[in-house]
Amino acid sequence: MARQYLKTKPNSSGNSSGPPQIDVASIVRGVIDDIRANGDTAVRKYSEKFDQWSPASFRLSREDIDAAIAACPKQTIEDIKEVQKNVRKFAQAQKDSIMDFECEMQPVRRFKGVFLGQKSLPINSVGAYIPGGRYPLLASAHMTILTAKVAGVPNVVGCTPPIRGQVPNATVAAMHLAGADEIYLLGGVQAIAAMACGTETMPRVDFIAGPGNAFVAEAKRQLFGEIGIDLFAGPTEILIVADETADPFTVATDILSQAEHGPDSPAVIITTSERVGRQSIHVIDELLKNLPTAELAGTSWAQYGEAILVDSLDEAWKLADEYASEHVQILTERPREALEKMTAYGALFLGERTCVSYGDKVIGTNHVLPTKKAARYTGGLWVGKFLRTVTYQEVTNDTASGELGRLCGRAARAENFEGHARSGDLRAQKYLNEKYEWIGTYERENV
Repeated sequence: MARQYLKTKPNSSGNSSGPPQIDVASIVRGVIDDIRANGDTAVRKYSEKFDQWSPASFRLSREDIDAAIAACPKQTIEDIKEVQKNVRKFAQAQKDSIMDFECEMQPVRRFKGVFLGQKSLPINSVGAYIPGGRYPLLASAHMTILTAKVAGVPNVVGCTPPIRGQVPNATVAAMHLAGADEIYLLGGVQAIAAMACGTETMPRVDFIAGPGNAFVAEAKRQLFGEIGIDLFAGPTEILIVADETADPFTVATDILSQAEHGPDSPAVIITTSERVGRQSIHVIDELLKNLPTAELAGTSWAQYGEAILVDSLDEAWKLADEYASEHVQILTERPREALEKMTAYGALFLGERTCVSYGDKVIGTNHVLPTKKAARYTGGLWVGKFLRTVTYQEVTNDTASGELGRLCGRAARAENFEGHARSGDLRAQKYLNEKYEWIGTYERENV
């Protein structure tokens, strides 16, 4: 079907001039290698270099945490608790949906007595990274630390950077109230590497969750495998599907709410109405004149913003799935239709009453979501990410073990795994009185 681009991204291939590219991967690799070799000494060096921060201890004491909480306005603490109540309830509902089970495979046949089971065990130690920098993302404490604790993780280590040499009091309060067992005022690659590798004063974790800048994301990528991670995260994304019933002012406001995350946040409008599309573009330009974060939001919209006119909602759903955006907001007459028609998104926000900012900050679902089309193969952070699904097996019946032994012998030899086959043969002989030459040879030679 025809697609008309009311606004497109600039062609990036035409101008090769500009500032030199930073080799993020090499810088990150050097920091990780240094911290792996030199521990706390290297951590302190990079904290001084990047954050101008070198306290006697990076770990906050209970007195430090209490002081941070006391420094916050009462309303801030009440709001943190209210939001965390929402996040906790949703995470608990997710956990309750994950069931341990045990089943007998064929209780009335020759394999009677074969029991298989599944258990979900929490990861033993998790590191949670809570970004600072441009914005103190205290909401990330709810999404990472609290969700891990609901999953049952016994030890959660939280790291967040200082902000201009100061303790980010509200972030520390959120981390503590979310249930962090240890809190470190430490940011960037040095925080990720210290948690992943361990140092003299920081315990090594098994898994790291939480968003961050390009350096943090690259550190998680390089350390993946040595530890687990939540997602390979990129810049925040928003895509709005709108029909003729959508309010252009709402479309524009919600596009800019996500474009302000950074200068490279993709913001896309797909609409069946040329009027809505063109008016939304006009309103965005007008709102940018008075938006305090216009420098970031305007750059994102100028460089990564798109508005596309399509013939029908069916075409809109199809195109939206091609984008597989992190946040997909539905501003149509029947927004729940997207639940039936769409398959690739990080999170859906249905109807004008539901904005992406609710998901980012307060509503209770997790805001750590897939970007760069990763929604084609994964969902976002949830309580299940902090659980390991393990299985167990038990055979309690002699006949069943012997029959499985016969089957295993045949199946393994079909793949040339003689050692596997002999484990099966042994059970077939023990429990069905089968005779196997290799067992007889061993017995004759070792009488």
